[in-house]
Amino acid sequence: MQRNNAIKILLSVFLLIKKYPKLILPIFAVFFSFYIYESKIARANATYMGVPESIGFSLNTFTRVFRNSDFMIGYSDYRGNPLWVTYALTPVPKDAKRLKRPSSFYKDWRNITQIEHSDYTHSGYDRGHMAPNYAISRLYGKSAQLETFDMTNITPQKPNLNRKLWQRLEKAEVSEFTKYFDKVWVFTGPIFDEKKETLKNSKYVEIPDAFFKIYIGVSKNKEAKTLAFIMPQNVKGNESFMQFVTSIDEIEKQTGLDFLPNLEDTLETKLEKSKESEAWHLKAVATRPSRY
Repeated sequence: MQRNNAIKILLSVFLLIKKYPKLILPIFAVFFSFYIYESKIARANATYMGVPESIGFSLNTFTRVFRNSDFMIGYSDYRGNPLWVTYALTPVPKDAKRLKRPSSFYKDWRNITQIEHSDYTHSGYDRGHMAPNYAISRLYGKSAQLETFDMTNITPQKPNLNRKLWQRLEKAEVSEFTKYFDKVWVFTGPIFDEKKETLKNSKYVEIPDAFFKIYIGVSKNKEAKTLAFIMPQNVKGNESFMQFVTSIDEIEKQTGLDFLPNLEDTLETKLEKSKESEAWHLKAVATRPSRY
């Protein structure tokens, strides 16, 4: 539906310019204004302290930014993965509806290689959400939930990671971490090693070696605290969160991405080297079991 609407809009613009050539400058001005709004205003409001940037140009870290209604994606067509996804969390309202989970995943018209649900079938890997179905659906509603099932939000995760350890962390971030801050910003995505391996059904989808989560808890007085994890694919699923705590600096080293680029340098250095978890009360939830 989104793809058809986009094609119709572009076709209408082309026909309008063909019929009225003098409109090309006004139409260009409209598109340029939209670009400025999107890149300078809308994206800035959809993340914390700037859109993640590549540390040096490389195909491995080059992304196109897709801004959905309530989360944003830095997508790599080269790797067939979202390299980063960011969203904001607050406590779930008591009257929030528990929405039915969609039965399948959807091709995203913005994705050049048109990765689809069946590419993961019988691969040994789950379709792992980066922006989580549970939190996004409870906080932002049905339309936002459906966007989490776009294949541009999905990456290969082994079952014990996706259904156990990762699910436990997704539960903790919305039900526990949000208790201690006015808002919690999240950055998450895959980490790749040097050996490139792809799904057997799709040469376009590279299989990650591990995954990261970065949390920035912002208090009402705008003070920020950070918490970061790196979780490898090969986990049992019942491990303590404590053994995966790391720093943002380490995640940047392993991903080639620069997070929080708009943050003042001294504060950025302090936050990105931190491995403290006390403000998040992590030990209290570190070994809670998964629902599977």
